[in-house]
Amino acid sequence: MNIKVKAIAKKRTGTLVTLFSFSLILMILISSAMGYVDISFIKVCKIVLWKITHNIGFVSDIPEKLRVIVLEVRLPRILTCSLVGGALAVSGALFQGILLNPLADPYTLGISAGAAFGACIAIILNLGLFLVSIPLFAFAGAISTLFLVLFLSNSNGKQGHTLSSNNLILSGIIIGAILSAGISFLKYIADEQVSVIIFWLMGSFASKTWLDVILVSGFLIIGFFISIIFARDLNLLSLGDKSASSLGVDIKKVTIILLSTGSFLAAISVSVSGIIGFVGLLVPHMVRLITGPDNLKVIPVSMIAGALLLLFADTITRAVLVHEIPIGVLTALVGGPVFCWIFKKSHVK
Repeated sequence: MNIKVKAIAKKRTGTLVTLFSFSLILMILISSAMGYVDISFIKVCKIVLWKITHNIGFVSDIPEKLRVIVLEVRLPRILTCSLVGGALAVSGALFQGILLNPLADPYTLGISAGAAFGACIAIILNLGLFLVSIPLFAFAGAISTLFLVLFLSNSNGKQGHTLSSNNLILSGIIIGAILSAGISFLKYIADEQVSVIIFWLMGSFASKTWLDVILVSGFLIIGFFISIIFARDLNLLSLGDKSASSLGVDIKKVTIILLSTGSFLAAISVSVSGIIGFVGLLVPHMVRLITGPDNLKVIPVSMIAGALLLLFADTITRAVLVHEIPIGVLTALVGGPVFCWIFKKSHVK
C-alpha cells in the first residue's frame, strides 16, 4: 500500500512538472512575440526552430530585422528572467526548509543587502563601463555577507560549534541593517550617480545578453542538483535536530552546504538583475499547498513555477504597461499584500 501511494505521488509530481514546463515554454514564446515591434506567434516559433535546426527554410519569408529582435533582444532577456525566477524560488525553498520558517526567503540572511552594497561601490567607482564589474562586485558582496553571517551565528557551546536557525536569522538581520545604512551613505555621496544606484536597486532585466543566460543557467543547474541530492536530508531537518541526527543527518554539514547553495543562487540572481523580492518567499509556500512538504517535489516544481511567475511579471512591465517599470517594483507591489495575507493566516489558529 505504501509503495502504491509513493507511486501515485511520484506520478502526480511528474504531471505537475510537465504541466508547468509546457506552460513556461508557451509563455516564453508568447512573451517573445510581444513588445514595441509586433511579431506574430507563428513567426517567433519559426525563428526559434531555425535557430535550433539551422534550416533556413523556416525563416525564408521573415525579415532579418525580426530575427535579430527575437534572438538578440527579447530571448536573452526572457530566458535570463526565467532562470532568475527559478533560482530565487529554489533559494527560497532551501531557506524555508533550513530555517523551518515558511515566511523565510533568499534575503533573510542579508544576502540582497550585501549584493546591493557591492553593486553600489562598483557604480560609485565608475566601474559600470566594464560590463562585468557591477555583477562581479554584487556577487562578491553577497558571498562575503554569507560568510560573515555564518561566522556571527556559529556558537561554541558544550557540544562544539553549532548553527541555529535563530542565530542565523538574528545575524542576517543585524548585518542587513548595517549594510542598508551603508547603502544609504553611498547614495548620499553618489551625487549624479545616485539615479543609477536607485534604478539598479529596483531591479531590471533590460539589456540582458546570452552571456547572462549562460552565467545564470550554469549556477542554477549546479544549485538545483545539489538541492535535489540533499532534499531527503532537508526533509529530515524538519523533524528536529535530535531526530535528524539519529537518522544519520550531519546537521552542520547539511546546513552549511544548503545555506551556501541558496545564497549562491540568490547572489547570482541579484548580481544580474538587481533586487527582486517576494519570488523566493511566495513561490515555495504556494507550491507546498499543491505538492505537500516533501522537498523532492517542492524544489523542482518551485523552480519552474518561479520562472513562470517572474516571466509573467516581466512581460507585463515590458509589453503590456504603457511605460516600463522596474520588475522589482511590480513584484513588491503584488507580493507585499500576498505576504501580509500569508503572515496573517499563519497566526490564525
